[in-house]
Amino acid sequence: MRELILLRHAHAESAMPGQDDRDRALSVRGRTEAAAAGQWLRAHGYAPDRALCSPARRARETLDLAQDAIGACETVRVDGIYEATPGALIALADAHRDAQRLLMVGHNPGFEHFTALLSTGQSGDFRGMHTAGIAVLHLPGDAAIEPGIARLVAYWMP
Repeated sequence: MRELILLRHAHAESAMPGQDDRDRALSVRGRTEAAAAGQWLRAHGYAPDRALCSPARRARETLDLAQDAIGACETVRVDGIYEATPGALIALADAHRDAQRLLMVGHNPGFEHFTALLSTGQSGDFRGMHTAGIAVLHLPGDAAIEPGIARLVAYWMP
């Protein structure tokens, strides 16, 4: 059984005029949320083998703060997570199916639709994923990742 953990980035500051959305930093609230997410992952034994992270600053900061609690692991920055569709996220997760516990840190609406697509086969079945929200999905053996293949075993939000 493999596990896929989806961690939505924590709360970020609003963009300043002219600021690229990818450069938004975590807010004070977001820093607290990210640390709490890491503590929840540690308390439930969900330390990943590998982390795939969006290049957006708020996602990188979320991962850094979570790793303070769960420990560092192999980390790969993946441009394709930013503004990804569920289909793109499936392809990305499938390309890393050699990891027994894969953590992906990214954004909505992609992550909430991805969670629904994997667990129910319908991308519209899941509504809402709070900032720093976590979805833990069990995946069978070495099977390719496809719609409806996963079982949602845990969901947490700060």
